[in-house]
Amino acid sequence: MVPSDSTPNAEATVTTQELALLLGEAERRVTRRLAEVLAEQDCSVERWRTLALLDGGESHRMSELAEVAQLPPASLTRLIDGMVGDNLVYRKADDSDRRLVLVHVAPRGRALYRRLSERIAAESGGIFGEVDHDELDQLVAALADFVARLR
Repeated sequence: MVPSDSTPNAEATVTTQELALLLGEAERRVTRRLAEVLAEQDCSVERWRTLALLDGGESHRMSELAEVAQLPPASLTRLIDGMVGDNLVYRKADDSDRRLVLVHVAPRGRALYRRLSERIAAESGGIFGEVDHDELDQLVAALADFVARLR
């Protein structure tokens, strides 16, 4: 915990810093545990994140995928190249702007994402520890609202 002084902004600063540190620590722990589950299915967290975004049925630009996968553009290009090679996704030029390339999920990618989702659900105790389903539901709702306000 960061020491505080008696000024009113010091309390807000400590809370802000604590939140930033706690969010980072939670993300690291969950991602590490998630990576272990995904590795059993020969899948990386970045590949899973990409499939999760594409599973909604919409195509996405590479820049959107890079943000979700948390990868720099060159690394994302290599990731997508591998996913195309594995027939999980395919690229197609945007009809409205031929300069843009959109990525779409292929049936094999959708099937893999379903299997991964089932494994994650089955291993939720190992991923989320002693947090019960009601607490997770509350956390998801609070974080979704929090993220929406950050945009």
